[in-house]
Amino acid sequence: MTCYTFTRELRLLTPAQFKAVFSNPIKASSAEITLLAIPNGTSHPRIGLTVAKRYVKRAHERNRIKRLIRESFRLNQHELPPLDIVVLVRNGVMEMENAELTRLIEKLWRKLSRRYNG
Repeated sequence: MTCYTFTRELRLLTPAQFKAVFSNPIKASSAEITLLAIPNGTSHPRIGLTVAKRYVKRAHERNRIKRLIRESFRLNQHELPPLDIVVLVRNGVMEMENAELTRLIEKLWRKLSRRYNG
């Protein structure tokens, strides 16, 4: 059976891990969200989130966005290639409903996978 947990091994934890992704990334983006990724040399993808106060003022809204992105990653992790992914949230994400945000992030996962493979 496939395991859908979200453990420490699936997260980018240190500033050095985040910085490595910004060096020469594969990109997939929309107006509201950008995904940056680099191959990581492990057998699974890892994710790091950045939701700036500048774009999302209230903490509960930042937490909602991070929770939705993490849940989408958890459910789609087995379709993703072994990449270190940093998710950058920009202006306009506040106006999105949960279902709309989930659809957008899933579309970006697919776009990122295509760019990595081809």
